[in-house]
Amino acid sequence: MHRSAPRLARILACATVPMVLVAGCSSGSDDKDEKNAGGSARPGSPSASPTVAAAKFSKLPDVCTALSGKTVDQLVPKAQNKKGKALPSADTNTSASCLWSGLDGFKYRSLTVSLKLFHSDPGLGSGDRRAGEYAAQQASRAATGKVTDPKTEKVAGIGDEATSVSSKEKKDGDEFRNQTVVTRTANVVITVQYDGAGYEKEKTPDAAALLKDAKSAAKEAVGAIAKGSQSGT
Repeated sequence: MHRSAPRLARILACATVPMVLVAGCSSGSDDKDEKNAGGSARPGSPSASPTVAAAKFSKLPDVCTALSGKTVDQLVPKAQNKKGKALPSADTNTSASCLWSGLDGFKYRSLTVSLKLFHSDPGLGSGDRRAGEYAAQQASRAATGKVTDPKTEKVAGIGDEATSVSSKEKKDGDEFRNQTVVTRTANVVITVQYDGAGYEKEKTPDAAALLKDAKSAAKEAVGAIAKGSQSGT
């Protein structure tokens, strides 16, 4: 039996189409078959890799220079080391702390500034978000442990966000007033811990005055971070 001219033309046309497109062509296909074949699934394109915003800061400044000598003199009179004592760190590019402490007569003061940098990571999130989560953890830690009467408050005007934690603590029979200010500036977290006590007949330091000084130190540290290197990943 001879095939009709239209049917033969269809077969010849299909024979010249590239192989990736011939799923709907066959010598015995009709309109219904073509519709069924056309509904077959095609391999999907691979999904794009997740992206996160680049972190603003790529490294930390020298933590012991985050505060000026004038500030150290005001907050820690007669500090044992005015240049501060750098505390151990596995990587000072991402985590660093400096301690100042001193005894002026019977007035004791201790000041610690800690810096923590977070890079952006597609698997972990942006540096800002990771820093925000860490800042919340730091504030929570400051309100736990052996301290009593912790009071946590949000602080405006310091970095992108800041929280203060005021508490009391007794050590060897002496009353301490502890003030912690946790600040996030972009992808860096600054934790300022400022403690004071009065030995012998010296009065216990005023908590409000200590908190004011701790906030001032945190604000100054934010400025030191801003002077550091930017354009990280």
